[in-house]
Amino acid sequence: MNFDQTIDRRGTHSMKWDMMQERYGVSPDTGVSMWVADMDFRPPQAVQDALQNVVDHGVYGYFGDDVAYRAAICWWMSNRHGWNVDPAHIFTTHGLVNAVGLCLHTWTQPGDGVVLFTPVYHAFARTIHAAGRRVVECPLALVNGRYEMDFDTADSLMAGDERMLILCSPHNPGGRVWTVEELRGVAAFCARHDLLLVSDEIHHDLVMPGYTHTTMPIAAPDVQERLVMLTAASKTFNLAGTHCGNVIIPDDSLRRQFSATLAAMGISPNTFGLHAVTAAYSPAGAEWVDALRAYLDGNRKLFDEGVNAIPGLRSMPLESTYLAWVDFADTGMDVAEFTARVEREAQIAANHGPTFGTGGTSFLRFNLGAPRSVIEDAVARLQRAFKDLQ
Repeated sequence: MNFDQTIDRRGTHSMKWDMMQERYGVSPDTGVSMWVADMDFRPPQAVQDALQNVVDHGVYGYFGDDVAYRAAICWWMSNRHGWNVDPAHIFTTHGLVNAVGLCLHTWTQPGDGVVLFTPVYHAFARTIHAAGRRVVECPLALVNGRYEMDFDTADSLMAGDERMLILCSPHNPGGRVWTVEELRGVAAFCARHDLLLVSDEIHHDLVMPGYTHTTMPIAAPDVQERLVMLTAASKTFNLAGTHCGNVIIPDDSLRRQFSATLAAMGISPNTFGLHAVTAAYSPAGAEWVDALRAYLDGNRKLFDEGVNAIPGLRSMPLESTYLAWVDFADTGMDVAEFTARVEREAQIAANHGPTFGTGGTSFLRFNLGAPRSVIEDAVARLQRAFKDLQ
């Protein structure tokens, strides 16, 4: 578990490093990549060993007999989250963006409204638009530097043709761990407006000390008749490239409907992903995650201290994820100016805030899932790029 090790990902078909020049004009040779939400760490040795066993065997056929895979998921959810999952309720998709698309196809029609609490993970809106559905943005309230639910405003924005709400819990990009009361408020909102609730909980393992994530089935058990859970090991263990996500559906009727969609589209799982997840969701994986969380907490503290020392910049207090959400509003600069300073002067590729929807205009998102030396370098670059403010 050497998170300080620098692993050169350039020239390895890494989107995070090999696409930064094209997307942001930042050279991978001189710049720092802090945009795509994957980490620059190797997964636990148990995962490496499991995949090496597959390679050593040398026959890459269809995966069968997923009993151990389902059991590993159930063990993890029970031991890490106190959530008892029926293995028969689990479906496997090619990642959770794919899962969102399948949910849209199953339970909405072209033109239907799909609700998002914004700013939020940009792939939600992109997928909704691509499916010909309508994005309904309900802005989160920014209160004392952190996001809170604003159900009164959300209620006023409903037109009656909304069919689904997609929740990000914990929240990306703001890093909020929603409280039980807030989650119950989301469930009540969905009941009031007869919305299917799709709860994307991909970041649920990566919470900072002092915070506890509560899964939606535990927070609001009465919502299960309209609930679809999205989970994955990909963010937790840095397995995004295996494209292996889970859709967990407690309700019998919803489960039959989703199963029909998978059958109609010929969806079947990725062999490498199933082997990796089975190995990751284990006691060895749990030990690795605990060490990772402590390391990310150190990165968070270092980044926040350095960034918040720059007048006009404010990094939102991070309760979960490894994604820092930095507000540049008080610099007095427009989006083009502060973005240019980050990309051209600091030579850092970070996600542009407006892509996350309403409320994201003055922000950039920075990925802290990297060796400590990278975070130190990034902070120094930002301080130099904004030195005239200090």
